[in-house]
Amino acid sequence: MSGHSSYVPSNGFTRWIDSRLPIIRLVHDTAVSYPVPRNLNYFWTFGGILTFMLVAQIVTGVVLVMHYTPHAEMAFTSVEMIMRDVNYGWLIRYLHSNGASMFFLAVYIHIFRGMYYGSYKAPREILWILGVVIFLLMMAAAFMGYVLPWGQMSFWGATVITNLLGALPVVGETILSLLWGGYSVDNPTLNRFFSLHYLIPFMIAGVVILHIWALHHVGQNNPTGVEVKDVRKDTVPFTPYATVKDVFAMVCFCVVFAWFVFYTPNFLGHADNYVRANPAATPAHIVPEWYFLPFYAILRAIPSKLGGVLFMFGSIAILAFLPWIDTSRVRSMDYRPVAKVFFWAFVIDAILLGWLGAKPAEGGYIIMARICTFYYFAYFAILLVLGLFETPKKLPASIADSVLASSKGHGAPVLAGAAAAPQTKG
Repeated sequence: MSGHSSYVPSNGFTRWIDSRLPIIRLVHDTAVSYPVPRNLNYFWTFGGILTFMLVAQIVTGVVLVMHYTPHAEMAFTSVEMIMRDVNYGWLIRYLHSNGASMFFLAVYIHIFRGMYYGSYKAPREILWILGVVIFLLMMAAAFMGYVLPWGQMSFWGATVITNLLGALPVVGETILSLLWGGYSVDNPTLNRFFSLHYLIPFMIAGVVILHIWALHHVGQNNPTGVEVKDVRKDTVPFTPYATVKDVFAMVCFCVVFAWFVFYTPNFLGHADNYVRANPAATPAHIVPEWYFLPFYAILRAIPSKLGGVLFMFGSIAILAFLPWIDTSRVRSMDYRPVAKVFFWAFVIDAILLGWLGAKPAEGGYIIMARICTFYYFAYFAILLVLGLFETPKKLPASIADSVLASSKGHGAPVLAGAAAAPQTKG
């Protein structure tokens, strides 16, 4: 999708800048003239939403750091001070804590969209792997951030999860001692988590830049999975066609975000985290944040401690190999009727695992978690085999043909207005 730049400096100053540091050209080619498939739906707006949420988390996090004290004796009090004594501190904290949940909500939709439409297939393998790396870094940042308020659930969540790493052969004890900074979760642990939690978002920002670079090099996938054949017919300029859609979706997303912040700011949290950490009092039921629950359910479904850890990390790592696991030559599940059924079963399975992760690890809940864990991994084996035997539906000849086909019976032709716009490669 990359090609000759269409940017033309409009005056002497911009020509001077462009000849020395072509940053205006870069912005123009990336966010204005860059050609995008004309059939993108609203699921393609979540990339922009995620970028917005990352910036929001970094900005609110930097402000919170100005008032937070990373010490086991003062961390809980400093958070309460932010809530009560800092001007709009309650707002900044609720934006940050609920922003983490909104960030994960958007990333899960983004991942499922990529899986449904085959956005991991060639030539987008590196793009997909970078996305998995971002997801892993997000999980690390979120886990460490959850520990910082130093409430009961923060402390015991850190104790349970870090202890699991000790089950890893050879390196487990070394990793555990590095994280703890001693013989148990205590002040050195809090300092390490604070330092890493502050650093990782900037690492995420760096990988996001690589992710966008890779996206613009290979071009965007689209709901049909058919590659661009004619830039003039199959694509439209990013601005205004995609930006208007992105802005509208972002406003709608922010309305939901604002509802949580202003009306139910603690709905996604846990009451025990408003109790100061007490190593002598174990909570009745230790659970992580909601976005970790599917993986927590997988962890508890395996009888062996080491096996649970390996399966939990394996459930994320296997996503990176999806470009080679899925053997079908057709990208979009819209044209794979059998695979589509298994995909939606996988989505339901993941949601069910999330529900089970919040339940006690006993009785029927454990049995259900084991069944769901089995299907979670079986889905990837199904994709491996299904691609060899499934007969897909006939693909449209081009993106333009798919748009025209979907517009039949809906009035004016879809291509009429957009074809008059300048179509350029950026």
